[in-house]
Amino acid sequence: NNMALKLTIPTLNSSHAADNIKSVILTSEPNTHIDINLEAKTITLDGEASEETYKQLIEAAGYQISTK
Repeated sequence: NNMALKLTIPTLNSSHAADNIKSVILTSEPNTHIDINLEAKTITLDGEASEETYKQLIEAAGYQISTK
């Protein structure tokens, strides 16, 4: 599965939030390439875990994912 996953996180609006999410994901999935766009409030994840896994990690970090 080499499709990068792009998610919108409405509260992803600071480098603190970005670092938080990054560290939670990388702790569980260290081989993930993460690209964060604070202006667009998006995170792009390219790794071996499933979409469901990444979503659960982000939510566990305390961030809601927009379904829009």
